[in-house]
This record gives sequence, structure tokens and C-alpha cells, in this order.
Amino acid sequence: MGRHVLTSLNGIAVHVNAYNFPCWGMLEKLAPALLAGVPCIVKPATQTAYLTHAMFRLIVAAGILPEGAVQLICGNLGDLLDHVTGQDVVSFTGSIGTSRLLRDHPAVSVNATRFVAERDSLNAAVLGPDAQPGTPEFDLFVKEVAREMTVKAGQKCTAVRRILVPDALVEATGQALSEKLARVVVGDPRADGVTMGPLVSLRQRLDVLERLAELAPETERVFGNPEAISPVGADAAKGGYLGPVLLRATRPDQAAAIHSVEAFGPAATIIGYGGLDHAVELARRGEGSLVASIYTYDVEVAAELAFGLAPYHGRLHLVDRDSAGESTGHGSPMPGLVHGGPGRAGGGEELGGVRGLGAYMQRTALQGSPNLLARLTGAWSKGAAQVTANEHPFRRAFDVIDLGETLQTASRTITLEDIEHFAGFTGDNFYAHMDEAAAKANPFFPGRVAHGYLILSFAAGLFVEPAPGPVLANYGLDSLRFLKPVSPGDSISVRLTVKQKAPRNAQYGEVRWDVEVTNQNAETVATYELLTLNALTEKAA
Repeated sequence: MGRHVLTSLNGIAVHVNAYNFPCWGMLEKLAPALLAGVPCIVKPATQTAYLTHAMFRLIVAAGILPEGAVQLICGNLGDLLDHVTGQDVVSFTGSIGTSRLLRDHPAVSVNATRFVAERDSLNAAVLGPDAQPGTPEFDLFVKEVAREMTVKAGQKCTAVRRILVPDALVEATGQALSEKLARVVVGDPRADGVTMGPLVSLRQRLDVLERLAELAPETERVFGNPEAISPVGADAAKGGYLGPVLLRATRPDQAAAIHSVEAFGPAATIIGYGGLDHAVELARRGEGSLVASIYTYDVEVAAELAFGLAPYHGRLHLVDRDSAGESTGHGSPMPGLVHGGPGRAGGGEELGGVRGLGAYMQRTALQGSPNLLARLTGAWSKGAAQVTANEHPFRRAFDVIDLGETLQTASRTITLEDIEHFAGFTGDNFYAHMDEAAAKANPFFPGRVAHGYLILSFAAGLFVEPAPGPVLANYGLDSLRFLKPVSPGDSISVRLTVKQKAPRNAQYGEVRWDVEVTNQNAETVATYELLTLNALTEKAA
């Protein structure tokens, strides 16, 4: 047999983080690495390293991690990367330039050290042609774009940089966004009424101004003046203050900078498009992004945009009036969903549930006998040894029952009366069970057949132990398949085998049972996995 397993790498994870998320960014990367069993060295960006340091001290003081599981370097990495091997991981968040330096480091290249990058991304928000002014989708679009431009003063890798709208709605969108942005109050966040604080530093403010200058030949300003700022409660000369700047592309099809230059601050560009294919083509010019949002109430529009944009994006956020109330927002990565993107966005994947752990683990194919693989992986499969205990397996506590323990039941003959009683009792009068001629006309059935759920019910009746015991609850079944019809006069029996065990708490664990229902000819008629919660013995608890 063959199985794949994931095992922890025998190295370290070097996390080189960006300045704009000194706390959340560190934790977001630590989570999958530590769950995967790999210790981490955290290297925060210099500008905000003091915040990372403060949180790191709290983590160490809390004593929630083993000694040495996490370490912190504030400052230059020195020769650390000279020592990485194929068992290590380098995970980077930041600019394309720094990403290239790290990825092309000789040790990283020669040793094929895993390199996970999340970097510059010219994310787009696309307004569908049906989302005219006055529709909920238009209002949601304007609200979210304005928020993404100004939250954290636009210093987010997921912030909206390109605002794609139908040509006919460029003016209306510009006016609506301008009205929203005009209500933004820039200044010291501690001052009353301030809604947007400064950029991280004066140097970053200068960088944004330089990027805006690069965009100037292809755009015209719709709102904001980056050279004129009067922050509330602060000195503009001593802080990285910058008001929101809204641009409009003058010739989208001839433009290049709007798809390649990122002003990492409260700035975005409106780009008009003709048809949906044009919108997709313009969005793709970003050469890969972390996220794009689509605002439409038309399913066909959503489909064309989504499948056109999907190859170039790690996440697509589809918003309409139905989902808006529970929407997490364009710029909010979710732990169970992929955070990363292709091409310009770095090609990496952070988060994503189990996928996120995969970056820190090796996937290995194991080949061997079913018995050996069952013991190595903790999962029984057909072909491995079956064990018959001295008592019914439902009488066995979680910590006592073992993989491969099997119950082979007696058989039960299913009659036409059983089928008709089940139909009358449940109301399931589907023709395959009640009409001989119609059933025979169906290529899958030889005539009237038993309900699938009748088979499941009778199967349970064959293997269930009715007296109270360690089985606390049956809470579901997985992978159900009906493989062969059961006709009146057929007999069924069940093989029930312990497939896998997983502890849940100090009182009980989950037992996964492999269930196979066969007929009198030993042909499989149904298979599924039964899930039960089994109590531990008092000694184990």
C-alpha cells in the first residue's frame, strides 16, 4: 500500500516581517509554524521593532511555549542565512527588492531552502456594470474602497490600489469616493475626531510621494493634495502625515505604472474599463495579487470576473447585498483561507488551515504492508489485520479500543414489506422503491430496490450495542457511498472496524469506524465512516 504523511522539518523557520503589522504579522506566521512543530526566529522590521519586542516579552513571560521555541532578533540578521539548509524555512513579508535579496542568497539557493514570500501587491476592487449608483453594491463598493485606502493609513499589503469601474461610472465613482474621503480627519490618533494617523515614518512619507510622482504622468488627481497637509494635534514636519489621494487613469490601456508602481500609503487609482473581458485584462496587468474584490448582484458577471481573475489572485472577495452583513472585508485574511498570491505577490501561501502548516512540513510517500502502515500512521485501512475482541467494540472505552478491532454482524433479509413500511413511515415514495416498471426502466436498478437510508438503518440495527456504555454519541458519518442496489430478498451484513482514534479532551475521544455493508454474495452495497464519541476509562481520565 501507499500513504502520504506530513512530518515536521528538522530545522528552524526564519520569519522576516514587515513594519506595518509588527504584532499581528508575527503571530499570523508563528501560528502555523509552531503547530507544525518548527521553532522560529522572528526578525521584525526596524521601524516598528519596539512593538514586536514588547509583545515578544509578554509571550516569553507567559511561559506558554517551550524554551527556545521562539527567538527574536531586532536589527541585522548578520550571517544567519549563511547557515540555513534544506530543513529550514525562510518566510518573508515586504518589498519585491528585499524578497529578491533573500531568495537569491547563496545558501537559500544552493540548499533549496523553502522560501515563502508575501510581497508588494497591487490589489484591485472591481465594480460590476450592474452596480449602478443607488444600488446596494455601489454603496458597499464606495464604502469599502474608502476604508481600504485609509485603514492603517493605507499601509496594508491587502489595501485596494486599483479601482476598476465601468467607463460610464468613472465620474460617479470619483465623486462618491471624494465625498467619503473628505470626511477623513488626519492627525495624531490620540486627538479627538482624528480618523487616520500618520505613515510609519517621514522616510515612508517621502517614499509615497516619490511613487505618486511616478504615477503622475498616467493619472490626474481626483481628490487630495499630498503636498498640503495640516494634521490635527501634530506637526506635519515632524510626522509622516499624508491625506488620502485619489487618482484617475487618463489612458488605462496605454498605462504601465498604475499596474506596477505601489504607493504604500492612502492612495489608489480609478481605472475605467469597457466590457468584462477588458476589466479582467486590466486587473491581470498587476501580474499577481493577494486579493481582489468583486461587487455585483449579477451571477453571470460574478462568474466571468471570478474565473477570469482567479489565476492571478490568492483570494477573491465577492460582495453583494446578501453577504455584506457578514463580510469580513477586502483586506482581512482569514486563518482558514489562503493568504498569499501568485507572481508579483510572491507566490507564497500563509495561513489556509492545514495548507498553512504544509510550508513547514515534508510530504513523504510511505509504501509498505497494510499492517505496518496502519501502525505507523494510526489509520487502519482495508487489507490490514482485523482483530476480534472478547466483547462488543461499543463496550470498549476510547483508551482501550485498538485499531483494527472488528465486529462482523449477522445478516438480515430485506423484504418488500420492509421497503413499503419504510416508504410509508418516512414519506419517501421515490419510484425506484415503489414502482416496479419505472424502476426497471432505470439503468441502475433491476426493479424495486431498498432505500439507501433503509440500508443504513438496518445496518445500525445489526451492529449497535443497545446498553449504556462508553459510546456517548454518534455524531455523524463521512464518505457515504451506495455501490450496489439491494433488492427484496437480498440479505445484508456489516463489518464494523476501528479505523482511527483522536483524543478530544480529558473525558472522551473520537473514534472513526470503517463500515462496509455487503450482500449475501459478499458484494459491497454501501460504505461509509461512522463517527462516535467514546468515553475514557476512569483510570485514563
